[in-house]
Amino acid sequence: MKNLQINKIKLTLFEIELEDVTEDKGGIGIKYSPNTINRHKRFAIQIYDNKGHIGEYVPPRGRAKVIIAASEALSHYLIGVNPLDRNGIYRKLRGLCKHIGEVGIGAIDIALWDLAGKKHNSPIYELLGGKRKILPAYASTMNGDNEKNGLSSAEAYADFAQHCLELGYKGYKMHGWSTGNVKDEIEMLKAVGDRVAGKMKIMYDAACHLNTLSDALEVGRVCDEYGFYWYEDPYKDGGVSINGNQVLAQKLSTPILVGEHVRNLETSVDMLVNGSSFFSRADPDYDGGITGSYKLVLASEGLGIDCEIHSCGPPMRHLMAASRNSNFYEVNLLHPKCNNPWSLPIYDQNYNDLINCIDNSGNVVVPNGPGLGVDYDWDYIKKNKLHTVEIF
Repeated sequence: MKNLQINKIKLTLFEIELEDVTEDKGGIGIKYSPNTINRHKRFAIQIYDNKGHIGEYVPPRGRAKVIIAASEALSHYLIGVNPLDRNGIYRKLRGLCKHIGEVGIGAIDIALWDLAGKKHNSPIYELLGGKRKILPAYASTMNGDNEKNGLSSAEAYADFAQHCLELGYKGYKMHGWSTGNVKDEIEMLKAVGDRVAGKMKIMYDAACHLNTLSDALEVGRVCDEYGFYWYEDPYKDGGVSINGNQVLAQKLSTPILVGEHVRNLETSVDMLVNGSSFFSRADPDYDGGITGSYKLVLASEGLGIDCEIHSCGPPMRHLMAASRNSNFYEVNLLHPKCNNPWSLPIYDQNYNDLINCIDNSGNVVVPNGPGLGVDYDWDYIKKNKLHTVEIF
């Protein structure tokens, strides 16, 4: 559209109320905390153009104080820019981020895609050329804890796997304890493997908590024993060592999945080309939005490799719907005694990422309305806002 320009960007930091989940003071970590009600920070971005279109996005996950600051800094460079020039904006913002990291790009880009979808009266997955409307899902757990009736033992993980299987999930992924204790992790893997191996896909995400490559190899051999679907972010290389994960991949039969902590297309592709990961990993919130993530999907397809979408939320569903080479939608972070903290209480009644979001076949539905296809409760956001920044 001629002369289409962004003329305002609005960022709102607000709080949501969650039961039985505690957020640390930095807003980065969470944990199961029974019999509590706690306030958690989130933020919303709205991008306005001069023709009356508004792109909106509320990232489901925490870390709001960090990401809103980065998004605010970048937003100043978009006033007067055509909001449909998403590739140009993506390149411009990446250039601005060369010394500070790219975490602020995602929310901006997703809001731009929402704006485009509303302008064209089309869901984002259709703008991407996709047509998948039903996505197979796996249950992805919170980290282990030490709470009674929580994920505090190997048996608790196995019981929860059984519950997820009975709900209809076709896959189950464990996030273990953050201590990196090899014995505890192996006991958990064996308990879950003994309970559900052969009945559902099993994945394990060590979340880089295992201390050494040797620890990762020892745990990985248990994954091999039970035929795990993948072994994710095995040890304290931070999930970024091309050489270390290449060595691990050569020693194990279980496919390695790393790349969740790599924030750009080029390094992600380098890891694939060098055999560090069997899969690529794309996250619209952190990997340059839908624009950056879809570039990785297509690059992976060109290499004959699958791209698994990280975490849950409306943009993740749209991205997967347009990705031929993606296997499972991640419903995280699930726990047997509390709701998924990434399923916001501000979605309309037709959307959620709670444990019961799947149908009887273990699938989720892709929102079919314009843009992201979800409506946010702006009255709730305004009532619980901490502050708002408007950029003109």
